[in-house]
Amino acid sequence: MQSRSYTNLLELASGNFPVMGREREKRKVMLPRVMTVPGSITEFDDDDQASSSVASDSPSCAVSMDRMIVVANQLPLKAKRRVDNKGWSFTWDDESLLLRIKDGFPDDMEVLYVGSLNVDVDPIEQDDVAQVLLDRFGCVPTFLPPSLMDKFYDGFCKKQLWPLFHYMLPFSADHGGRFDRSMWEAYVAANKLFSQKVIEVINPEDDFVWIHDYHLMVLPTFLRRRFNRLRMGFFLHSPFPSSEIYRTLPVREEILKALLNSDLIGFHTFDYARHFLSCCSRMFGLEYQSKRGYIGLDYYGRTVGIKIMPVGIHMGQIESVMKLADKEWRVGELEQQFEGKTVFLGVDDMDVFKGINLKLLAMEQMLKMHPSWQGRAVLVQIANPARGKGGIDLDEIQLEIQESCKRINEQFGKPGYQPIVYIDTPLGVNERVAYYSIAECVVVTAVRDGMNLTPYEYIVCREGISGSDTTNGLKKSMLVVSEFIGCSPSLSGAIRVNPWNVEATAEAMNEAISMSEPEKQLRHEKHYRYVSTHNVGYWSRSFLQDMERSCADHFRKRCWGIGLGFGFRVVSLDPNFRKLSIDDIVSAYIKAKNRAILLDYDGTVMPQNSIIKTPSREVISILNRLSGDENNNVFIVSGRGRESLSRAFSPCRKLGIAAEHGYFMRWSRDVEWETCGKSNDFGWMQMAEPVMKLYTESTDGSSIETKESALVWQYRDADPGFGFAQAKEMLDHLESVLANEPVAVKSGQYIVEVKPQEASKGLVAEKIFTSMAEKGKQADFVLCIGDDRSDEDMFEIIGNAISRNMLSVNTNVFACTVGQKPSKAKYYLDDTTEVILMLENLAEATDSPATSDDENE
Repeated sequence: MQSRSYTNLLELASGNFPVMGREREKRKVMLPRVMTVPGSITEFDDDDQASSSVASDSPSCAVSMDRMIVVANQLPLKAKRRVDNKGWSFTWDDESLLLRIKDGFPDDMEVLYVGSLNVDVDPIEQDDVAQVLLDRFGCVPTFLPPSLMDKFYDGFCKKQLWPLFHYMLPFSADHGGRFDRSMWEAYVAANKLFSQKVIEVINPEDDFVWIHDYHLMVLPTFLRRRFNRLRMGFFLHSPFPSSEIYRTLPVREEILKALLNSDLIGFHTFDYARHFLSCCSRMFGLEYQSKRGYIGLDYYGRTVGIKIMPVGIHMGQIESVMKLADKEWRVGELEQQFEGKTVFLGVDDMDVFKGINLKLLAMEQMLKMHPSWQGRAVLVQIANPARGKGGIDLDEIQLEIQESCKRINEQFGKPGYQPIVYIDTPLGVNERVAYYSIAECVVVTAVRDGMNLTPYEYIVCREGISGSDTTNGLKKSMLVVSEFIGCSPSLSGAIRVNPWNVEATAEAMNEAISMSEPEKQLRHEKHYRYVSTHNVGYWSRSFLQDMERSCADHFRKRCWGIGLGFGFRVVSLDPNFRKLSIDDIVSAYIKAKNRAILLDYDGTVMPQNSIIKTPSREVISILNRLSGDENNNVFIVSGRGRESLSRAFSPCRKLGIAAEHGYFMRWSRDVEWETCGKSNDFGWMQMAEPVMKLYTESTDGSSIETKESALVWQYRDADPGFGFAQAKEMLDHLESVLANEPVAVKSGQYIVEVKPQEASKGLVAEKIFTSMAEKGKQADFVLCIGDDRSDEDMFEIIGNAISRNMLSVNTNVFACTVGQKPSKAKYYLDDTTEVILMLENLAEATDSPATSDDENE
């Protein structure tokens, strides 16, 4: 019988999460922190989801104690069938990185693992196996049916994500694999099963969740839907490609939005993080900010932290292997085998991206360019079995490697000497460490790799064990590493190469083994200091600390989820920031005697992206009715020029207009414009305009708008990344050029503006309030609405107006921003449609007899 978990996959993959069954309605209490009986894979109905979201915002009844739930594709376990075929035998996988991350956590922090096993367990045995793993290892297994695993792991992960993240585009079905919708559906379904296992054991107020790698990139959305305030981090162990590569993925938005539901996203290098941030900028218009060394993305009021920290190794595990007697015996054997030889070592998975054949070609080239090494230098290449079936046929690669080995050995080999020793059988960690111990230089020529810890392991092995004579006092290690791997920036003493340049790699190999002994030892000491201090415990401790910092405001802010499917996100806002109630504002409006209404134009009463920039008849009608009330002072406060605003609002006789951020101002159509500036000297324009022209010529899609009192450079139609970079550069340039001029240089939404210092929307609000008070009509109702950074000046003035006696303590103040975003305003409306609807309600209240009667009392 087919499980319900795998039905409606098209709905899942498209992000339309179906209404789940009702069989679990009886389960209304939170599961205990450690389950006594593992739960079955089930789906939750909408009522359960709603109740869980609410529960996550309230104190838990469980005992409060931080716990880390580590979620990865595979559990850090080894499993094998018992000899008698009755049951399974499980042991920790000592080589698993996930097993070692607990070294960086507090001693009293419990660690629970959620993941799949690398063996197929019969459904009849799954409950018993799950119970054993939970009780003995603190592991919660996710059992994926073989058919789902095939499409999820060997399909979408290995045939589509893995090649793409390593810069291989699917130009043909044989190279990278074309996008397959059914594989994406399997990926979503598998991630959903992982989420259900996490949900079964989680205590959302006390637990941290740390998700690992590209197999589970949509898992954050499933968990965030259930628990709005869950403390959740994600670390990507593979490269993240440039935006041009990533944006070819048909489900690019779904994956990126899912990742942004994490609180902290980690990468090995700044390059990978930069590519991710570039995607966020180009696809969603999100710009990152760096503050006190931390990088953050503001995403619907939540700050998503970006962590850059390469992973380390577990020193103790390697040192314990080195102490084993059989390892020392193997070292002696290898020293005898390669006596008198200088050994290069390569340790790589059999993978198209590891550049094994490039390494062989470099060795061949070195022997040609430096004949003195013929008969003396040996390259030992260990090729580990490929991980998974993968999406790329490895037969061609293996054939190429074997042909190169044969050719080089035939050309340079002689009795007792082979320049290439190729090992393609699996080696245990003991034997691998033995090879590290006798190698003079490790060579890594991967054309793209997430991290690659081989150099780290090699450095530790060459250091030897304290108090042991296995290294004979020689502590040196040389590295030739590709500049395209994650560990390269951390190893400043390594010789970095472009692996595609075979001649340069050959010269680097020669340089590595020809270097003086003191220089080798100095480089080794530098590397060992770094590797020994930046171990896996250091990495996990640093990630946990940043996760705690990123989640610090979770229980202080108001959080709620919006959006469907993979468009789901959590809005997180200050508890005092709330949606403007039409009933409340209409009630206050009716009771008021002297009202001030200040409205921004673009993005407030006119949609920001509208091609038609003239107000609709509906807006004109509303403004006429509001401004027609003698107790109202209604103003359009805009950065636009006074001529365009005069034309747009010519039908509104009693409407006040503040143009160019208040530099020009008039109280009604029949009144002359006032100039609010203290100076009419605009000589600074002759200094600023050439600078703007310089950037306009070099930035396609940008333009200059010349106003009477200001200059505006806009780059809305330019490349987002380049435009933003140019805007930052221009801002610094203009501030330097205009340092002694009475102007302000400010950046806004796709603009850089130079304007007189006295021109500010905040000063417009101040002038209106002061004028009303001088006439004996101090405002007892203030409505101010805007959508961008310049409107924050108004909100700030209004916030301080009561303390400065411009408004009375009894004044009803409604400062409102458009869109749910951090603001100095206390209220928000979602869009211009809601703004116009609210104004229409005020206009109707103006027209009503009750309002007229109240005003005439």
